[in-house]
Amino acid sequence: LASVLCLGDCQLQACRIQKCTTDFVSLTSHLNSALDGFDLEFCKALRAYSACTYRNSKVCRGNLVYHSAVLGISDLMSQRNCSKDGPTSSTSPEVAHDPCNYSGHTGANEHQGGEKSAPTYLFCGLFGDPHLRTFKDHFQTCKVEGAWPLIDNNYLSVQVTNVPVVPGSSATATNKITIIFKSYQDCTDQKVYQAVTDDLPAAFVDGTTGGGDGNAKSLQIVDKVSGKYVEMHARYIGTTVYIRQLGHYLTLAIRMPQELAMAYEESQDLQLCVNGCPSSERIDDSGHLPLPVRGQVLPPAGAAHPRPAYTLETANAKCHEKMLVKDIYFHSCVFDLLTTGDANFTAAAHSALQDVEALHPRTERWHIFPSSGGGGVRKGSKSFVSLGLVCLVIVVFL
Repeated sequence: LASVLCLGDCQLQACRIQKCTTDFVSLTSHLNSALDGFDLEFCKALRAYSACTYRNSKVCRGNLVYHSAVLGISDLMSQRNCSKDGPTSSTSPEVAHDPCNYSGHTGANEHQGGEKSAPTYLFCGLFGDPHLRTFKDHFQTCKVEGAWPLIDNNYLSVQVTNVPVVPGSSATATNKITIIFKSYQDCTDQKVYQAVTDDLPAAFVDGTTGGGDGNAKSLQIVDKVSGKYVEMHARYIGTTVYIRQLGHYLTLAIRMPQELAMAYEESQDLQLCVNGCPSSERIDDSGHLPLPVRGQVLPPAGAAHPRPAYTLETANAKCHEKMLVKDIYFHSCVFDLLTTGDANFTAAAHSALQDVEALHPRTERWHIFPSSGGGGVRKGSKSFVSLGLVCLVIVVFL
């Protein structure tokens, strides 16, 4: 009887499906479907994942995680048209890493038992009037008029400039973004990118579209929608940046490894993505946004065509056209419409949520919901949008 019990327990302990999954995440975390060679590298990683599960098939036969992984691999191979036979990605530590590929040198930290840990990524976003989602997933709405640093560490600097949106309101929006990719070893020289309203270039200020030598650029700009949407992929620091222009203003979303995002000096502590907005710059009060009353929305001075004034009901309906889930992005959309009367802010909130889904590493944190006690939006001269507690939506991803 003891030997039978040991057989079951020992098989469970020897099952290394977690190692297989960790290796797959490490091999694919830096890949981006917008870049050439994605399908080839993704399929190689899938075949390596499949081979790892096959080697563990006997000891893992009673493990539900193992069987879920096998089914997930099959589905992904079918979706990506990957052949079962072909080259596989190597997870051998003896293979020389590419110093200009962040995923190639992130295995320094190892768990007990010698298993390498996948890097931890952080997300920060700025959109609308403006609404800030920090690296800690804190959601704030701020004034921050003028130039402010979003990020300022040893590898990257991001500065935004915000201007007032409408008279009589303290709300601002972003009309200029400056990004400095600092020089790094032999991977890239310093590169500066600057975008302003109606000028969203697909090149750095020196006219180049990338940094580094060879075909596999360690830093690259991808023009997704000319003059409206660009992506930047800094492979050497595992960082991705999205910039969009919606209406007259800009939005930004960024994913960066935690160990690099937190690599800064004490003098660089004023970073909105890291520490949020100073309390004196907050529009929301402990997570609650004061909404204007009907009739207070004013068109910008000199506007040729006054913008329509939204009521609470029409603002809710307009935002619901783009966002079915009434999370924090939906309520930010309502606030922006009531504040500005500009329907472009609806697209900005919707795109900001899409950027979260594309870049945020943890699916269960994509949606932030108002607290149930806050009751959403209330009518009257002191209406509020509750921006309280985080509600977790658990999404299983293989």
